[in-house]
Amino acid sequence: MSDKEKKEQGAELEAEKKPEAKTMPAEKPAKIEESEEKDESLSFSLDSSDDDLPEEIKQKLEKNKAARAKKKLVKKKKRKTARVVKAGRAYIQATYNNTMVTLTDSKGDVIAWASAGLAGFKGAKKATPYAAQIITKIAVQKAKEEYGLQEVNVFVAGVGTGRESAIRALNANGLEVTAIKDTTPVPHNGCRPKKPRRV
Repeated sequence: MSDKEKKEQGAELEAEKKPEAKTMPAEKPAKIEESEEKDESLSFSLDSSDDDLPEEIKQKLEKNKAARAKKKLVKKKKRKTARVVKAGRAYIQATYNNTMVTLTDSKGDVIAWASAGLAGFKGAKKATPYAAQIITKIAVQKAKEEYGLQEVNVFVAGVGTGRESAIRALNANGLEVTAIKDTTPVPHNGCRPKKPRRV
């Protein structure tokens, strides 16, 4: 009798567990949909103010955005209170192969950034002044929309062709440039330089 009672109790426990397992998946999709809606509302929209950007770059940015959205795991995000950053810093890194623009607050915490690769430029086109202009516009629009950035101190590093056009683009897109500093590292006769390139 004791064995039968044990089997009956085991069967009852399994029957109790099964309905719980059935109800759990039904609740999850609803939560996922809610979090997706929140993500969409928080995400940066390029369509609203990017009329001046070329069509190809718009399409590439949208593709990149869609690809990132697929990769992200759906997580429930807490809504952050909108932080306003009036004055900040702009770091421009212009190398021979690429140009990167990073906008930060006065402490140095990153607000927005863009690189030539992000905007869809490839190869030698990444270091051009045109690419620098476009990526600066993308970064500035994001910083303005999300944080209300108005003025920046500019720190330029590197000797690429995109450095001047990036600074001009900051000014052209409505940011007030208060100071410009060149932070390109210069050796005081430190390491032995490379042999000149033979072309």
